[in-house]
Amino acid sequence: MDTDGLLERARDALLSCHCPYSGFRVAAVLEDAEGGFHSGVNVENASYGLSMCAERVALFKAVSEGIRDFRGMLVHSPDGKAMPCGACRQVLYELCPPEMPVAVVFEGKSETLTVAELLPEAFELRGSGP
Repeated sequence: MDTDGLLERARDALLSCHCPYSGFRVAAVLEDAEGGFHSGVNVENASYGLSMCAERVALFKAVSEGIRDFRGMLVHSPDGKAMPCGACRQVLYELCPPEMPVAVVFEGKSETLTVAELLPEAFELRGSGP
C-alpha cells in the first residue's frame, strides 16, 4: 500500500467534505486490487444518524461500481485522529480481507491496523464475512 500516494489523494478529497455541524473533516481512500483508487469524505446531516463516514462512502462507491477486491485504505483528518467508527469497522470486516491494512494519518503521525485488528470479534452471519 502506497501510503504517501493515498495521503495525497485524501488531502485532495478533503475539499469535498460536508461537515457543517462538527467541522471535523475526514477523507478516506481505498485502493483496490487492480491499483484503482476510490475516495470518500464524511457527509453530515442535521439528523446525525443519517450522516455517513468517509470510510463507508469510499467502500460503497467502489462496491457500487462492481469492485470487490481491496488492497488497503487510508483515513485522514487534519482536525484530529479519525479512527474508523464501529459501523465502519463492521462494513470493512464484511467487504475487505482481514489482513488488509487500514492506515490512520493525523498530525504527522500514522497508525496502521489490519481489518481483523480493528474488529477482533466481528459480528458474522454464517457464510458472510472474509
